[in-house]
Amino acid sequence: MASAGLQIPPLDEETVTERVGARLERQQIHSRKPLVGCSYVLYEAALRGPYVGREQLLHLLDVTKLRNVSIQVLPYERAMTAALHGPMVLLETRDHERLAYTEAPSASQLTGDPEVVSAQTERLSMIRTVALDPEESAQFIERMVVAL
Repeated sequence: MASAGLQIPPLDEETVTERVGARLERQQIHSRKPLVGCSYVLYEAALRGPYVGREQLLHLLDVTKLRNVSIQVLPYERAMTAALHGPMVLLETRDHERLAYTEAPSASQLTGDPEVVSAQTERLSMIRTVALDPEESAQFIERMVVAL
């Protein structure tokens, strides 16, 4: 994990290996059976980070071709306050339980509280309305690859 070197205090090698393994395991969600619908909105800053290279961008382009995955890019000029409050994940279990996971520098929260899930769902909806659509997003990423 390239960004592990930015962790303060530094992570030990075992933790880094564990986190990389967990990240690779999570990526299997895109191809496991039955297929799971996945939708992502990526802020442009995440695509222009110091550890993002050609391979990562090409991988994103490959993922955009999957039928069950939608990727949208939120360019700098379309950023809005709701989009800058940090990462979030909205998910629904097989039993149709809806959960929200939010991250902040010093705390993370996973909750099924309907009010929190509803507020995060509304936040995502607002972000998605101003983000590029999936086709425009793929073209945006392609232009980034060419520019590297």
